[in-house]
Amino acid sequence: MTSTAPQTRRALVTGASSGIGAATVRRLRAEGWDVVAAARRAERLEALAAETGAEAYPLDVTDDAAVAALAAHLEATGGLDAVVNNAGGAFGLDRVEDADLQQWRDMYELNVLGTLRVTKAVLPLLRASAARTGGSDVVVVTSTAAHGAYEGGAGYTAAKHGERMLSTTLRWEIAGEPIRVIEIAPGAVATEEFSLVRFDGDAERAAKVYEGYQPLVADDVADTIAWTLTRPAHVNVDLVVVRPRAQAHNEKIARTGV
Repeated sequence: MTSTAPQTRRALVTGASSGIGAATVRRLRAEGWDVVAAARRAERLEALAAETGAEAYPLDVTDDAAVAALAAHLEATGGLDAVVNNAGGAFGLDRVEDADLQQWRDMYELNVLGTLRVTKAVLPLLRASAARTGGSDVVVVTSTAAHGAYEGGAGYTAAKHGERMLSTTLRWEIAGEPIRVIEIAPGAVATEEFSLVRFDGDAERAAKVYEGYQPLVADDVADTIAWTLTRPAHVNVDLVVVRPRAQAHNEKIARTGV
């Protein structure tokens, strides 16, 4: 009797040049996955690829043609078993009455339509994989902002609520197919860029977000993503909300010495 070794699974991770995305690439590679690491910053991707053995693929998720080209590349080079929709971000912390409309547009384009573009483009590949292997995965990294409001956060929470509804509705629409739809909603995560981008490069203001408690780090979220992807094929982890112990809600954080 001959035995067939299990086929290596292949994942696409967007927003992979830093933070949660880069940590997820490292974690999945460590667990033996083939990984396509996609993000806008090619130089950072190349460094990550050299470190991990992942494939670097420069990508802007807001570009229709670029996402279509990525899907064609994936199909031509072996298909896809899982996508981790991690690309996203927050811009500004303005009250509704002071809202910057362009920042709202940018957040919606990146967080909601970016996830939509990528998911639509790779869904046929995931279906083909599921037909061969018995299961494939769509992971959407949202935020606790997708599950509650906070002052100054209306633009980001609106976008993340939209992304959450996208993933929830997709799960309903493809129920019965062997494709899992998983939402990961992190709370406060201290990465090198999230708050820095939100506050337009103001490092002092960004650092204050994480003062007086131990926030999550990118590896904590990557660990959660990897855990959901490695459950038995019949197990769908619909939603994981993962926060620092000190954070009870978006604006309820037990800080010390501040």
